[in-house]
Amino acid sequence: MSGYHVEFPGLGLNFDISPVAVTIGDFSIYWYGIIIAVGFILAVAYCMRIAKYHNVNEDKLLNCTIVGLITAVVGARLYYVAFSWDSFKDNPVRIFNIHGGGLAIYGGLIGALIGGLTVAKIQKMKILPVLDVAVLGFLIGQGIGRWGNFTNQEAFGAETNLPWRMVSENTGGVGVHPCFFYESVWCLLGFVLLHIFRKKFQKYDGQIFYLYLVWYGFERMFVEGLRADSLYLPFANIRVSQLLSFLLFLTGVAMLIVNRKKVKISDSENTEN
Repeated sequence: MSGYHVEFPGLGLNFDISPVAVTIGDFSIYWYGIIIAVGFILAVAYCMRIAKYHNVNEDKLLNCTIVGLITAVVGARLYYVAFSWDSFKDNPVRIFNIHGGGLAIYGGLIGALIGGLTVAKIQKMKILPVLDVAVLGFLIGQGIGRWGNFTNQEAFGAETNLPWRMVSENTGGVGVHPCFFYESVWCLLGFVLLHIFRKKFQKYDGQIFYLYLVWYGFERMFVEGLRADSLYLPFANIRVSQLLSFLLFLTGVAMLIVNRKKVKISDSENTEN
């Protein structure tokens, strides 16, 4: 696969990038996969580090993570296929060609939660503390993983003249919103803020999870509206991820309000330094 020449003319920056990191014969390793893997590893390492402070067993959490990784890939693909069915209906076998692209982050998050929480339930783990730990890992993975979209020159937005506009062959030679960058910065900033919050201010199990819904849902509502490659509901001109983000944002706000007087219910004997 040929590379791209990417420019940020308003910032005086330009790069020559290739989606492919290494090619061995007919087999190629893509930067997208490497970046996703790095984000995943860092997320898991962090979650394992903080698990004990939330009374979450590290070994059981690792079991949830392994299953969640598998179901995340399945969920990401099914979400994309479900809302791009016209591209697959004449040749359903293409559904299994994940190497050809077509994964949706929301489907991945949903799949990870379904698989991971199912294992957590089987292992008789408390769900809310697991969610508190997991979403902090999500923010790390999302923040880093979005740079895979940069190497693929995808997940960008509509045309713009803003100073940080991005131009490449995939944008048609016009300046566009670098939506991958917006989301990466927002997720990494969210991770820092929620990390501080959990150490200093968390009052009850589930609070970090609800804040994640508010934080990520708020950003995605707006950034999804800028995207040039959004998936739409088949029966309405509504962006699926934008609608879902709005619902997650409202859910998070509602749960924070309902639990505003709640106190921490699972104090750990461990104390973080």
